[in-house]
Amino acid sequence: METIAVVDYNLGNLHSVSKAVEHVAPDARVLVTDDHAQIAQADRVVFPGQGAARDCMKAISDHHVEAAVREAAEVKPFLGICMGLQVLMEYSDENGGTPLLDLFPGQVRHFARGRVDDNGVPLKIPHMGWSQVNQAIDHPMWQGIDDQSRFYFVHSYYIVPDDESIVAATTDYIDPFACAIASDNLFAVQFHPEKSADAGLQLLKNFVNWKP
Repeated sequence: METIAVVDYNLGNLHSVSKAVEHVAPDARVLVTDDHAQIAQADRVVFPGQGAARDCMKAISDHHVEAAVREAAEVKPFLGICMGLQVLMEYSDENGGTPLLDLFPGQVRHFARGRVDDNGVPLKIPHMGWSQVNQAIDHPMWQGIDDQSRFYFVHSYYIVPDDESIVAATTDYIDPFACAIASDNLFAVQFHPEKSADAGLQLLKNFVNWKP
């Protein structure tokens, strides 16, 4: 029986994420945990997150999960969700600059205010609701998911990776932005697959079956 660890640092949508993973992996053991040993021993790791970057980094520190997250991101199938994507970058523009985990060169920027769509309607911040995801690469995590499928987003900041080759998908909101990255055993998304109906469940199922 495989074990899937959902990293618990008290700032993720843990119940919804764990239940969605359990739904697509009924034969797996799904643990919501901040225990370093359990995360290290798990076969797969899901790293959710929500809220502000500074609060997120403090919670990661308070729960002592940074080392476990770093190790998992290097050696086993790893899925970051929402802030679990953003904190993989170097720093965020939030609060005048917030250092992040620095697993990938790049930054996290706030959506520009005062922009309007083609009809002159102001675009709201945060970006909230269903948006099309444009697949940038062929990847096992997209198996069974049509290009430009809609996923559910809630965020005011977006990633700008230095290395464009890791961008796995983009979404258009004000301007195109990277909404998914892929590198070796790691895949991370800005949207919430656990809230994204059939496409989101398919992505989680793909993660459970993914053999990087």
